Amino acid sequence: MTTVEKRAVVVRGGWPGHRPEEATDLFIPFLTENGYTVDVSDDLDSYLDLDGTDLVLQCVSMGEITAEQCKGLEAAIRGGTGFAGWHGGIVDSFRSNTDYSFMTGGQFISHPGGFVDHEIQVVAEHPIVDGLTHFSLHTEQYYVHADPSNTVLATTTFRGHSDFPWIAGTTMPAAWTRTWGEGRIFVCTPGHSLEDLDVPEVRTIIERGLLWASR
Repeated sequence: MTTVEKRAVVVRGGWPGHRPEEATDLFIPFLTENGYTVDVSDDLDSYLDLDGTDLVLQCVSMGEITAEQCKGLEAAIRGGTGFAGWHGGIVDSFRSNTDYSFMTGGQFISHPGGFVDHEIQVVAEHPIVDGLTHFSLHTEQYYVHADPSNTVLATTTFRGHSDFPWIAGTTMPAAWTRTWGEGRIFVCTPGHSLEDLDVPEVRTIIERGLLWASR
């Protein structure tokens, strides 16, 4: 029996502080081991032709996307191409494009206090978080505006902050999935640094999320 090889496109760039090349390089071998041919691009024009693509892994913080590029990505996801990523590479991309934020189900707003100790709590039964309950991180804790139609997999709760004492006790989604037409979208908000991506629970959630999102 012939195994059908799947195709993933890794699109990376934007703000260099999130180390888009090194960060995505951590996951390309995983995709290859799971039967994907992987194309890597630093050009958003890749979104103009995603025919035959099963998964798009995006790591593009901030930056701008044209209407045509966003339309191409949206059409591919609507047609069944999976879309996945972490941290600023997916929810702090293309801040001025509300169509993109509508599709991904969330937008980064702030990380009060910068690098802080915080907990990630698993709140759903889902293959992506199977066997996980909670874990601790010392990194940016993302405050996001998120779509209530998301399927939230994990959350994080904010402590008090001297400049924003009113956010104490506020719980935000830290990982979620959603559908867009026939496509699946996966978002993980932890992942600021390469060290964050090496935390076993973070790595597991992202790897499972990539496979879940894929066509």
